[in-house]
Amino acid sequence: MSNRLIEKQVIFNGNKVRLELHHLENEEGERVRREVCVHPGAVVILPLLDQRRILLIRNHRYAVGGQILIELPAGTLEKNEDPMNCAGRELLEETGYLAARLKPIGNFYSSPGILTEKMYAFAAYDLEKQTAALEEVKQIEVVEASLDHAVSMIKDGRIHDGKTIATLLMYERFFASGVRTG
Repeated sequence: MSNRLIEKQVIFNGNKVRLELHHLENEEGERVRREVCVHPGAVVILPLLDQRRILLIRNHRYAVGGQILIELPAGTLEKNEDPMNCAGRELLEETGYLAARLKPIGNFYSSPGILTEKMYAFAAYDLEKQTAALEEVKQIEVVEASLDHAVSMIKDGRIHDGKTIATLLMYERFFASGVRTG
């Protein structure tokens, strides 16, 4: 069933998101409204120190009541930015590591019922320690873990972040075959 866009109202236009109200008409002539949060897209990076160890971050998240979440490094695409370039930039900004190689893991929509954000997931290899370039407002702590430990944190509820869960499980299922970490 397809809907025809009759009118689009921009309710809010911010730095990272635009909130729109879409007025649609379906094939039977009925009118419906959809609230859409337009987002430029983002990246999430799985930094691999070696075959056994990865980097996670503890990140203070204001939007969820100021909780500190365990996540993979991530960030929003700038206008016309290539996702791989964004992944390299965000990895350096949030962890202080530069990757010699970035490999796509996959992509997914974070919440397609209301949000246009498409996430691009990358694995980062051959990391070299640099100086972190954290934005002043970010409160991030870098943490090392094994892949198995990170996956167990999903199972026991210590990792709540959807992009981190999706990326870790995609990597474990489709890319880490034969490489078990202890």
